[in-house]
Amino acid sequence: MARGKVQLKRIENPVHRQVTFCKRRAGLLKKAKELSVLCDAEIGLVIFSAHGKLYELATKGTMQGLIEKYLKFTRGTQSEAITEPRPLDAKEETDVLKQEIETLQKGIRYLFGGGLGTLKMDELQVLEKNLENWMYHVRTMKMNIMLQEIQALRDKEGTLKAANKYLHDLVLENTSVTNFVPFATDTSYPLIIQDGIFQL
Repeated sequence: MARGKVQLKRIENPVHRQVTFCKRRAGLLKKAKELSVLCDAEIGLVIFSAHGKLYELATKGTMQGLIEKYLKFTRGTQSEAITEPRPLDAKEETDVLKQEIETLQKGIRYLFGGGLGTLKMDELQVLEKNLENWMYHVRTMKMNIMLQEIQALRDKEGTLKAANKYLHDLVLENTSVTNFVPFATDTSYPLIIQDGIFQL
């Protein structure tokens, strides 16, 4: 029986996403090793998880050696030297930020039905990038809150277990003290109170 085609989009369930990441990462590393052995290729593979954890594979030598080889190769093939981008001055940075704010405001108006016409491609790309960033921050905050709630519930569970054990031990202690066998007697003992003597 053939498996159905997997739809390529972000997995929303964090547990399923982590499981898929682990399985596919292992498969990718295995395929890279196989390709290296079968074709005598030098392969360097770097994977960063969503949580920032690094996974790497260097099939021949070290990752540092492969990176140096890559840098030498790319420097030799480039026609012009790589120049560092110059930092923006205050006025240019202000203009860039103003343009970005204007695009975002236009995008928000467009999303809520108040925008006239359509957005340009670059405006849509800026809006998409910012929406992805916001979604990432919202998801991160949501996960942090959920983890804090889980930790608080675990702490509460620990406190309740300790209280339960204390009460259980207290009950056992009291039942062992009060579980004595009463001795049988026919002797009546007088009970003296102020008004007189009462026979039991």
